Amino acid sequence: MKVGIIQMAVSADKQTNLDRASQHIRDAAGRGADLVILGEMFCCPYENAAFTANAETREGPSTACLSRAARENGVYLVGGSIPLLEDGRLYNASFVFDRSGRVIAVHRKVHLFDIDVEGGQYFKESDTFTAGNEVTLFDTEFGKMGLCICFDFRFPELARIMALEGARCIFVPAAFNMTTGPAHWELMFRQRAVDNQLFTVGAAPARSYEGYVSYANSMAVSPWGEVLYRAGEASEAAVVELDLSQLEAVRRQLPLLSARRTDLYAVRRV
Repeated sequence: MKVGIIQMAVSADKQTNLDRASQHIRDAAGRGADLVILGEMFCCPYENAAFTANAETREGPSTACLSRAARENGVYLVGGSIPLLEDGRLYNASFVFDRSGRVIAVHRKVHLFDIDVEGGQYFKESDTFTAGNEVTLFDTEFGKMGLCICFDFRFPELARIMALEGARCIFVPAAFNMTTGPAHWELMFRQRAVDNQLFTVGAAPARSYEGYVSYANSMAVSPWGEVLYRAGEASEAAVVELDLSQLEAVRRQLPLLSARRTDLYAVRRV
């Protein structure tokens, strides 16, 4: 399976961002991508004020653009994330489209990014967003895939559930920052891949030094923990091949999932 990973510069103008995303998706499809992933909040700056200003419904311009891009290019598309307005609440939500442009999954970020690191990053997504409450997987001809958004990926229980429910890869639109990114970004993508014996793929916005600063460094990691691709800080796009046959080989040689002591875990609350 070939995955197009889009690390895109994000401007304050939504239409500019949608046009850029469409071009990147077209280019990735032209290079053989089966699935394309965009970064968290690819349509607007990562700021609470921008989330509110760019809020849109399920039938808004961003989803219309993404559906058309998936259909016209014949790719699966993990549409980064957008500020989704539903039932009077705002969610950080990721839409997944199949090759015909049909929505096949929607993930509403379940762990909101509320942090206050002394001498580093402060942010409160909960000032704007409501948390979702579902684990999200979707089916492709390559098998079942998992999906979460940025801060969700810090919680190993969520990745383990997706693995146990059959995910072969976990896709993560994200926007780590310059405090936590250098410390934890690569570490977590490799941890989740090794612990759950699956692929992990993360896409982030390119780095801008205005407002919230994205760490960038979009990446793909194999079930053995090998970094298959890692971007820098600038806008770039790559098409990375994930050899899904590695899953069976790694799980056969190092049978972690089948060796789990569920009898022991069941007697403790974790």
